[in-house]
Amino acid sequence: MTTERNDPPAASNFIRNIIDDDNRTGKWNQRVETRFPPEPNGYLHIGHAKSICLNFGIARSYGGVCHLRFDDTNPEKESVEYVNSIIDAVTWLGFEWQHNGAEHLYYASDYYDKLYAFAELLIERGHAYVDSQSAEQMRTNRGSATEVGTPSPFRNRTPQENLDLFRRMKAGEFKEGEHVLRAKIDMSSPNFNMRDPVIYRIRFAHHYRTGDTWCVYPMYDYTHCISDALENITHSLCTLEFEDHRPLYDWILNQLADAGVFQRPLPQQIEFSRLNLTYAITSKRKLLQLVTEGYVDGWDDPRMPTIVGVRRRGFTPESIQLLCDRIGVTKVDSWIDMSVFEGALRDDLDEKAPRVTAVLDPLKLIIDNFPADLTETCSAPVHPHHPERGTRTFPLSRELWIEREDFSEAPPKGYFRLFPGNRVRLRYGYVVECTGVDKDANGNVIAVHCNYFPDSRSGTEGANSYKVKGTIHWVSVASACPAEVRLYDRLFKEAQPDAGGRDFLQALNPDSKRVVHAYLEPGAHETAAEQRFQFERHGYFVTDRIDSAPGKLVFNRIVSLRDSWGKPS
Repeated sequence: MTTERNDPPAASNFIRNIIDDDNRTGKWNQRVETRFPPEPNGYLHIGHAKSICLNFGIARSYGGVCHLRFDDTNPEKESVEYVNSIIDAVTWLGFEWQHNGAEHLYYASDYYDKLYAFAELLIERGHAYVDSQSAEQMRTNRGSATEVGTPSPFRNRTPQENLDLFRRMKAGEFKEGEHVLRAKIDMSSPNFNMRDPVIYRIRFAHHYRTGDTWCVYPMYDYTHCISDALENITHSLCTLEFEDHRPLYDWILNQLADAGVFQRPLPQQIEFSRLNLTYAITSKRKLLQLVTEGYVDGWDDPRMPTIVGVRRRGFTPESIQLLCDRIGVTKVDSWIDMSVFEGALRDDLDEKAPRVTAVLDPLKLIIDNFPADLTETCSAPVHPHHPERGTRTFPLSRELWIEREDFSEAPPKGYFRLFPGNRVRLRYGYVVECTGVDKDANGNVIAVHCNYFPDSRSGTEGANSYKVKGTIHWVSVASACPAEVRLYDRLFKEAQPDAGGRDFLQALNPDSKRVVHAYLEPGAHETAAEQRFQFERHGYFVTDRIDSAPGKLVFNRIVSLRDSWGKPS
């Protein structure tokens, strides 16, 4: 599957500068191959979106290819469910891994035989050894920031001894933790990743793809660089937390190149700053806790920062790509305020979203002098800035639904909506004057009464004779479309909910989800799944892709019309 796209010119950044230099020198013969290598142990979140957009976007803009590779070397936490969710997320964001008729979808588990063979080669060449210390002993002997590490007493085993032990590890003769395979590098290195890192461990666990074939599994740092080389990756783009791992990445590939396994030039690891978003967490462990302990309604809860969550919330792929373009690519970690993300979303939706009238907190308005058997048709633009998209029509009748906040018996100063004796305009309709109210036994207002002025209809000459300061939204009671509307807000009430190691659950926003029963103009009956609208006055909304169905409309609020977070109402 290939897609025709007309992407705007990409902004320059330090990664593009590196690639441009490589192309000028002919290092890769004008070839650009990147990769996005998630571990299938959870659902992708918005932080991953930056890496997806960068890796796939870079490759596409240079006419290259980005591989989708699953680094599935931890059998205890990985599953087909997560693999499928990742494939869906990358596809939804607008990217693909096909190039020149070939599909570039890979699994590290497909390389297990080669990874094992390369480990034996490192052993034979004296670059790896089997360590029989306990995990605690290895931790202690690793040293500290001020003390060099202590070599393992098993570090000088002969290649023959190490090969024998490693093969017996593979054969399942030892318990988990009894032995590990370590690279023999430098126990005095200031970089802890170079102090003889573990590259294989014993795990008696069923792997979702290889079953019970293996009981020794390679570590990520060992697997990742070799996978890049096997796939002929040119530029291995990853986030800054892997910067200290780059010497190990290079060391492993250089050892194997010296052994004749790989040809130079070798893949180049390049680090960039990750996307840190305020009012969100991206720790997989903490996200899992939110799901399993019932603080949210699943991985795709619209309050979650997972890609399935923001999709269900109604965010668009284009808005996520716009955010990534706006924050740019640097080597300096920083926090991006949620308002920047929401601003990109508004900018994307404003041009796209058709308009709809919705009443979210309905109060009945009765026009006493409007004939009970009369219905008039009102019209409004589908989009106010795009007349070519046409108009929408809806009926006006004697009984209407209006917003409860549009009426006040004792209005504060500066209140221009309905109150006894005041006039307002019904948007796209007539001017009305409030004449009274109906109340229940507890004194609560249950209906507002008014009279209308027949010569005041919007769009007619008589409309100009009426000067009113307030305009209110409405829908006809008789033809209104009922809907469940879920008003979502930020999941956390603090910008950095887990800063300093504090309990992030204490920062949960108790008002992050509110469900109301609303009424929409009648055209909403024809709404399809994942269709986005601007509810005039209220914000942007989307039909819920899971729960909405014919006869049962469910809308999620994507974002309000403007940023009012933390501002007094």
